[in-house]
Amino acid sequence: MNDFSKDAKIFKALCDTKRLTILDYLKSGEKCACVLIENMNIGQSALSYHMKILCDSGIVNARQEGKWTHYSLSKSGSEYASKRLLELTTPNAENQSICCK
Repeated sequence: MNDFSKDAKIFKALCDTKRLTILDYLKSGEKCACVLIENMNIGQSALSYHMKILCDSGIVNARQEGKWTHYSLSKSGSEYASKRLLELTTPNAENQSICCK
């Protein structure tokens, strides 16, 4: 049996409009939490909640600078997420069973 816990974290990160908006902001480069808070018109606790999910998924990296955290897209995390989506949604003809003959 496969362990899909890492995959579940990735897809959880992608199933919320606020988190997708954050990813869209991060496409143009690293952003300070203060910039995301201002641009998204959300509170610090709401941003923190969403960023924890994104960072736990491996899609986003975080680094501390002074009192602020700076976020960026993780190239390896994004590549892994893309690869897993393709693997999970590509039919595998070898393993298809013939049913009800």
